Amino acid sequence: MSAAPSAIASSTLFDPSRLDRADTLVCATPFHFLVAREQLPGDAAAELDRDFPKYPSAGFFPYEEKDCGPSVNALIRQLTDPAVASAVGARLGIHDLGQHPTLITLCRHLNKRHGTIHTDSRSKIATALLYLEPSWPDTSCGCLRFLNRIDDIDDLVAPEIKPVYGNFVVFRRAENSFHGHLPHEGERRVIQIAWLTSEDEKLRKTQRGKLSRAFKKLFGSLDRKFGAGRDKNAAHRD
Repeated sequence: MSAAPSAIASSTLFDPSRLDRADTLVCATPFHFLVAREQLPGDAAAELDRDFPKYPSAGFFPYEEKDCGPSVNALIRQLTDPAVASAVGARLGIHDLGQHPTLITLCRHLNKRHGTIHTDSRSKIATALLYLEPSWPDTSCGCLRFLNRIDDIDDLVAPEIKPVYGNFVVFRRAENSFHGHLPHEGERRVIQIAWLTSEDEKLRKTQRGKLSRAFKKLFGSLDRKFGAGRDKNAAHRD
């Protein structure tokens, strides 16, 4: 993807000082998580929309600079700045989060098999999600939920989070960091930042993500069909 340089791409898109907004929610129980709103400038929305990868398949795919336009590449550079890791780590009780390898994945579309309740794998120390949808319908489908249990999507520990532009959530991975969303099929643009336990895990996850992307190019219809009728409380451990 190519696009002309712009003032937006050279400006501050993600400023960790915005996490100090009065409406930011920081919780330590039942696990550490943060929910912050309006974390992106409104005047950057159009360019970020233009520059977001146009993946033909559903799911999260490893970030590649060539897939994105200038503003998205600039945003990802800022999200992986040590200052962001420090700000997030301080709020989640994680010392020196920035010393850990960072894996970026992006998603444009989901199908109904996504969003089952899980904790994230033990290879993740913390996970952040920055949503980019310009609007969301009046529905809970596709809205992130932090949960008390692995078997009940309706047992929320905080209000659900719509995947709209500028909403930013982070959680510290734990044995009880249950989260998921009701089945949704369609666009749901998000950038995911994961801080990992090792470079080996980053390499493994990146290779697996690339294989998944290649598979879905060939067999996307099967992937879509696979989980179309899943139960809303479906779960997996990681």
